[in-house]
Amino acid sequence: MLRVIYDLEQFKPSTKPLVTIGTYDGVHSGHKQVIQRLVESAKEQGVESMLITFDPHPREALGLGNISLLSLLEEKVKLLETTDLDYLLVLPFTQQFSQLSAREFIHEYLVKTINISGIILGYDHKFGNKREGTIELLEQELNPLGVGVEEIPAQAVDSIIVSSTKIRNALVAGNPMEANRLLGYHYAFEGTVVHGFKNGRKLGYPTANLLPNSPSKLIPGKGVYTVICSFDESKHQGMMNIGTRPTLNGLQEVIEVHIFDFNSDIYGAKVHVELHERLRDEQKFETLHELQEQLTKDEANARRTFLPN
Repeated sequence: MLRVIYDLEQFKPSTKPLVTIGTYDGVHSGHKQVIQRLVESAKEQGVESMLITFDPHPREALGLGNISLLSLLEEKVKLLETTDLDYLLVLPFTQQFSQLSAREFIHEYLVKTINISGIILGYDHKFGNKREGTIELLEQELNPLGVGVEEIPAQAVDSIIVSSTKIRNALVAGNPMEANRLLGYHYAFEGTVVHGFKNGRKLGYPTANLLPNSPSKLIPGKGVYTVICSFDESKHQGMMNIGTRPTLNGLQEVIEVHIFDFNSDIYGAKVHVELHERLRDEQKFETLHELQEQLTKDEANARRTFLPN
């Protein structure tokens, strides 16, 4: 069972842990290969495994611009609970913490405070102030202390290097199938149902208008998608539009979900939206009748994607 530590003073390990470090945004398939190697090595050595991550994301903390996250901290914890990790240590990433040199982090945190038995990192991982922490520096500082250092070769899926950046780019480009393939699961976000203009109802396609629950969470690019919506302990198939509703002269980007075979009032509900396939680009139609005809086609196509192969 994963134990999550938010305060280092509460950390009382029974062994010197074998660790890895990183933001682990999305906990994608490449990350999981590193975690699997970490867990297997820890068991072979008779020690506990630990992933060290940071909150908030370093770019956010340093004011380097917004980063659209694949996984918020609570989502990251849930994803890591599906692994065999022993510990998740969440270090607060502050301005003061960011000023630590890589050497200071190694000795003050990894050696003195956490007392690690070894460290395993993914390919070309860097850490510390100005990203000075490299595998070579770790070997230089830790090997003389009898602490092992291992770098895992580049992780690949179908010869494409897996990275959080590639996944973000795929989602922004409206390619959820590629993003899901690299993640190893269906990308999802959560939103609260708010009042809209009720235009969908007039067209025979009532929609739940969603306000994302976090401004830090990545929302996919404009388009029409097939989705699975979860709320009130139930799951429903549906289709989602992200865009400005050009046929209705919309200016503000909205997220609208039409839930199949469902017509109840769920205002205020928190909905978990799981992304499956992209149906088409958002487009402007000359008449509402043309839009209605396209929505009928979209529904048929969406339902078809959910049929068993």
